[in-house]
Amino acid sequence: MKVLVSGGGTGGHIYPAVSLIKHIQKKDSNAEFLYIGTKKGLESKIVPDQGIPFKTIEIQGFRRSLSPSNFKTVYLFLKSISEAKKIIKEFQPDIVIGTGGYVCGSVVYAASKLKIPTIIHEQNSVAGMTNKFLARYVDKIGICFSDVAKDFPENKVVMVGNPRAQEVAGIEKSDVLKDYDLNPEVPTVLIFGGSRGAMTINDAVVSSLATLYEKDYQVLYASGDIYFDEVNDVCQKIKSQATNVKVVPYIKNMEHVLKNVDLVVGRAGATSLAEITSLGLPSILIPSPNVTNDHQTKNAQSLVDHQAAVMIKDAELNQETLVKTMDELMGNQEKRQQMAIASEKEGIQDATDRLYNLLVELTS
Repeated sequence: MKVLVSGGGTGGHIYPAVSLIKHIQKKDSNAEFLYIGTKKGLESKIVPDQGIPFKTIEIQGFRRSLSPSNFKTVYLFLKSISEAKKIIKEFQPDIVIGTGGYVCGSVVYAASKLKIPTIIHEQNSVAGMTNKFLARYVDKIGICFSDVAKDFPENKVVMVGNPRAQEVAGIEKSDVLKDYDLNPEVPTVLIFGGSRGAMTINDAVVSSLATLYEKDYQVLYASGDIYFDEVNDVCQKIKSQATNVKVVPYIKNMEHVLKNVDLVVGRAGATSLAEITSLGLPSILIPSPNVTNDHQTKNAQSLVDHQAAVMIKDAELNQETLVKTMDELMGNQEKRQQMAIASEKEGIQDATDRLYNLLVELTS
C-alpha cells in the first residue's frame, strides 16, 4: 500500500498524521509513505525527524481581511495544485489523506481530480476552512467531535477520534521527569502553550514564578522557543534556591512527560485534548482566542461539561487566576481523581484503528 499524507502549520495537524503513519507501518511493513508539506511549516522539522519521506509545495493561507496578498494566495494555490499533481503522479499513491492546514487543500483536491481515494481528518469541534472546502471532493471525512458533523455532508462523516490518542494511551509511567531535573515522586504540573508557545500563558507564568518557587508541588513549563530567553532571564533574576520549577523551550518526548504529571495547563487544541483524555489527565484549559470560529473554546467546553477540566478564558488569565486554580486542584487530590476518571471517559483510544479501517475500506 502506498499512502500519501498532507497536513501542516501546527502540531495539531501534524502529530495525528505521524501517529497514523506509525500505526500503518505496524500493520503493513511493506507500506510506503510520502508526506507533502511546506518549507516554512512546522512539518518541515517534525516529519523528516521521524524518517518519513517529505516533499514540499509552495502555498500560503488566505487573510480574512481584504488584502493584496490574497491575489498571491490564489496564484500560489493554482500553482500548487499543478505541483501536487506532479508529485502524486510520480508517487502513485493508493490513497491520499489530509489532516488539515492549507497545504493539504491543494494536495487532496489534486488527488480527487486524479480519481484517487481521499480522506480528510478534522480534529476540532468546528471545521477548518480548508476541510470545509475539501468536503465536497473527498470520499470520507473522519471527525473527533460529534458537533462538527453538521459542517459536512452526512453520508461522508465517520467518527474516528484522534490518532494521537491511541499512540499515547499505551505509554508506561517512568522516571522521565529526572531528565528535567525534577523529582518523579513529587506531584507535578505541566504548563505549555502549544508547539509555538502562547504569549498570555507566558506572561502569566513569568509573573507567577516567584510564587511558584514556594509551592510544595513541581512545575515544568515548556515556554516555546520565542519566549524561553525571557523566562530564563526572570528565573536568573529571582535566584531562588528552590528546585521545583523547570523551564524548557520545548518538550520532544511530550507523551512520556504527560504520563508522569498530575495536572496539565495549556491551550485546548484538538491534539492536546486527545493526549490528555487518552491518559485520563485533569486539566486547566486556556483556549486560544486566535483560532477559527473560537473552536478551542468549544473543544474545551466539551471537557468542562463532563467535569474533566476547568477553563480559564484567555482574557481572564493572569498571575492570580493561574496560581489560584492550580492551587485549588493540586491541593485536592480527590477532585483531581474525579476529573481524571471523567477525562478518560472522553477519550477515544482506538482512534488509529478506526482511521486505518476506513483507509482499508476505501482501497480494497
